[in-house]
Formats: sequence, structure tokens, C-alpha cells
Amino acid sequence: MRKIIIASMAAAAFSLAACSEQTQDAAADTAASAGEDVEAAGDAMAEGAADAADATAAAADDAGNAIEGTVNAAGDAAAAAGDKIAEETAEAEANDKQ
Repeated sequence: MRKIIIASMAAAAFSLAACSEQTQDAAADTAASAGEDVEAAGDAMAEGAADAADATAAAADDAGNAIEGTVNAAGDAAAAAGDKIAEETAEAEANDKQ
């Protein structure tokens, strides 16, 4: 009878040890999966940040080009206005001499 009780207790102990090992394996798998998810999220964030930086740089280039075009157009308009003023002044002076 004692042998049966000891054998039953040993079997129960082995069952608990096996169950706990399975639980540990499941917990390790869950932790590994969570780690992979965190790594993937970090990679996605880094890629998104790089894309945003590229888009910002491109927008700054576009804005710089637009400003340069506006300044050039304003300079051309000022030069044309200056030419027109010089022309009108010359005509007025010519009219005054007559």
C-alpha cells in the first residue's frame, strides 16, 4: 500500500512538473512573440520617421524654389517698372523741351 501511495505521489509530482514546464514554455513563447511585435513596431516607427523627414526636406526644397521664383518675378517686375519710369521720364523731358 505504501508503494502505491508513493508511486501515486511520484506520478502526481511528475505531472505537476510537466505542467509547469509547459506553462514555462508557453510563457517563453508569449514573451518572444511580444518581443517580436515590439521590434516590428519600432521598425515601423523608424521607417515612418525617416519617411516624414524625407517629406519635410522635399517640402522645404519646394518652398525654397517657390520663394526663389517669387523673388525673381518681383525683381523682374521692379526692373520693368524702373524701365517704364525711365521711359516716361524721358518722354516728359522731351515734351518739356518743346
